[in-house]
Amino acid sequence: MDTLSSRSFQSLPFEPNKLKISDPKDWNFIIKQHTKSNNDHAILTTYTHMESLGIPPDKATLPLVLKACARLDAVETGRKIHFRIRDTGVVEHVRVGTAVVDFYAKCGLVDDAREVFDEMGVKDVVLWNAMLFGYVGCCHFEKAVSLFMQMQRERLKPNSRTVVGLLLACREVCELRLGQEIHGYCLRNRLFDFDPHVGTALIGFYLRFDVRISRLVFDLMAMRNIVSWNAIITGYVDVGEHFEACNLFVLLLDDGVKFDPVTVVAVVQACAELGFLKLGRQIHQVALKSGYRNDMFVVNALLNMYSDCESLDLSCRLFQNIPRRDVALWNSMINAYTEYGIYDKAVSLFITMRTQGIREDERTVSIMLRTVSLMLSSCLNLADGVRFGESLHAHAIKSGMEIDVSLGNAFLGMYSELNCVEAAEKVFKEMTGPDVISWNTFIMALACNGLRDAAWNLFEAMRASEIKPNSHTMISILAACDNELCLNVGRAVHGFMMKHGIEIDLYLNTALTDMYMNCSDEATAMNLFESCPDRDVISWNALIASFVKNNQGEKAQLLFSHMTSEVEPNHVTIINMLSTFTHLAALPQGQCLHAYALRRQFSFNSNLSLANAFVTMYARCGSMQNAEKVFKILPRRNIITWNALITGYAMHGCGHDAILAFLQILEDGLHPNAETFIAILSACRHCGFIEKGLLLFRTMVNDFKIKPELVHYGCVVDLLCRGGWLNEAREFIEKGPIKPDASLWRAVLSACRVNSDTKLAATIFEKLVELEPMNVGNYILLSNIYAAAGLWLEVRNIRTWLQEKGLKKSPGLSWIVVQSRVHCFTAGDTSHPQSETIYANLYSLMGLIRESGYTPDFRWVLHDEED
Repeated sequence: MDTLSSRSFQSLPFEPNKLKISDPKDWNFIIKQHTKSNNDHAILTTYTHMESLGIPPDKATLPLVLKACARLDAVETGRKIHFRIRDTGVVEHVRVGTAVVDFYAKCGLVDDAREVFDEMGVKDVVLWNAMLFGYVGCCHFEKAVSLFMQMQRERLKPNSRTVVGLLLACREVCELRLGQEIHGYCLRNRLFDFDPHVGTALIGFYLRFDVRISRLVFDLMAMRNIVSWNAIITGYVDVGEHFEACNLFVLLLDDGVKFDPVTVVAVVQACAELGFLKLGRQIHQVALKSGYRNDMFVVNALLNMYSDCESLDLSCRLFQNIPRRDVALWNSMINAYTEYGIYDKAVSLFITMRTQGIREDERTVSIMLRTVSLMLSSCLNLADGVRFGESLHAHAIKSGMEIDVSLGNAFLGMYSELNCVEAAEKVFKEMTGPDVISWNTFIMALACNGLRDAAWNLFEAMRASEIKPNSHTMISILAACDNELCLNVGRAVHGFMMKHGIEIDLYLNTALTDMYMNCSDEATAMNLFESCPDRDVISWNALIASFVKNNQGEKAQLLFSHMTSEVEPNHVTIINMLSTFTHLAALPQGQCLHAYALRRQFSFNSNLSLANAFVTMYARCGSMQNAEKVFKILPRRNIITWNALITGYAMHGCGHDAILAFLQILEDGLHPNAETFIAILSACRHCGFIEKGLLLFRTMVNDFKIKPELVHYGCVVDLLCRGGWLNEAREFIEKGPIKPDASLWRAVLSACRVNSDTKLAATIFEKLVELEPMNVGNYILLSNIYAAAGLWLEVRNIRTWLQEKGLKKSPGLSWIVVQSRVHCFTAGDTSHPQSETIYANLYSLMGLIRESGYTPDFRWVLHDEED
């Protein structure tokens, strides 16, 4: 048969066994033609048929077959070829030997590659390069550098490819001096001038150390290709100099260089970081004109850019206009909804993704776990969050996903957010090689759930492991020191940091300050705070929050005034201060803070938490009109917003308004949570809506599947008691699935006073004494019931019990805020500097109301033990 021509090859049948070819040259020619058409499967099929006919490939064809094996990762086929030729002497041919080395290296079998390399008698620079790139490709960078040193000893002259591989290795092992020497070699041998790949490798190398040097290299390059431009633009993006990256893109266009998808992705990322929406949209148009409409990398970058530039609508439009979406694009869209706090859309899109048969990956699961955590932190339905999170975990396991450290940490974080310590512990124990983040997350979970001893034991176990504690570990363990009993432990942790040289950065200093405040060592906390040179808004917020938590409102206000002269408060600062004014019912101060927030252009539109705090403040300070005003101007509201409004209605006896608001929640498609039902049940009990309250309780349990907590039972008991249904209230408590606490029985005892039921009062009092034998309030409450009924003998008996037990009622406390100062008073108190004036005005008022005909009714006066 004559030798096949290129044209006749095109008409050959695809099945090799139908070919009647005997000349080895023709078979080799077929393999070469398959190589030109990049048909690796056809190359191996042809080689297999040649092998079955006993026709060996020649020295020029064998490298082509081995390259096909490498590209297809056909390790066993490649090994068989090597074993067949190793004893024939063919492998000694430098080109064939190089192909074998390259095959093993590209398949990750670098030791096998080195063995073949060492067995080669003649080694040219191409063979050395194959071994060098094998080491680099398998991340054995130090061995690559060592190989180059050996090459130098062999007196072989490196070429441009050698230089590129070596610069990659030097970059990874931070060999600046060697890299500079290579740079000099390139200049001396004109490699830099005539090969753009060398210049590009130098740009990448210097990016590890200083982007300015990379820019100098780029500017000096006589020959640049798009890879060179991409390297420097991406370099600027990586080091955060996004504006310069955009400038370079403009220069690229001016030079008439045709960009590629890598360029577009890099410059779009720069626009996202800078918030350059207009430029980003222009690049989008340029990318469309260049034919990158369906390039998933470009589309994904554009979607993320629009999301980062606060244009979620454009992200959604782009996503909807892409006919074929990969999992990365779905992930980006789900993540965008999560970032904007639209968690229901994120969950819905995840379900749609699965419905359309798109297989989720580890990042999908991680995003959804984060979504669940954020849903929970926004006080959405806890039970739903738990179920959804657990189903994600189960799905990941069933899908055969590898629970690596990254995904394991995501599950740990979710279960920690859910306060599911047992589940978190199970994930932690099952993780392969937990890293420092894993340890820190689990320690924090234990600490935040009050499991101090377990947190401390885990910290000790961490110290005994190979993982070294870092500053975040210290922050986690300090979270366990949350009261004055833990002060010595907190000091020990502080000493551990000093002893082991853990740098006390700003975040750690803030955590230490918070710990000392929680442990009632205010002096040390203030010393740490004042000695910190770089205090940021987080540091100030933490200290203000500590004062607020410890009911030191005046100090919080003073600190806030000091803060405004040093740093700009953020929304967290405002929320902390609002909680102080809410607690003190200081409406004028709350209004001043509202004005301050408006002057500083704090937006309720973008920060719903801040808006919710103002609704709460106005509602609890008695200004429902202002609470409603803030509520009505909000473009969107979550369940917390509605809860704040309903709670305000409940406090002020506006039961009908509270019920209307609750119905509006359902109409808007929101899901009420446990707090919603606490608010609406409170409104019903304050207004005497017994039937409606009981109906709402049953709705909560049966329709919304919310498990009642003690506070819900307390609302129902109080509701029944206020309606005079004492026996029903008692039966409700005794038959309920939850173990009653003293507050439930105390509600019934209080109702006994109103209904003059002394017999039931005595029975309830016995239950209260079992639960709270030393609570003086219970004794006084029963004493007042007997006093109102005229049972003075029983009253005297109770007084005798109190004296025998040494119990004394603490005086009641009231306060008023005048010109940002809190004035506190107790009954009979004369410690106030203006007490004489106060009492004079009080007596004058009493005289005036008596003159007006007022006669006091003493039936419901509460008698203390000294009356």
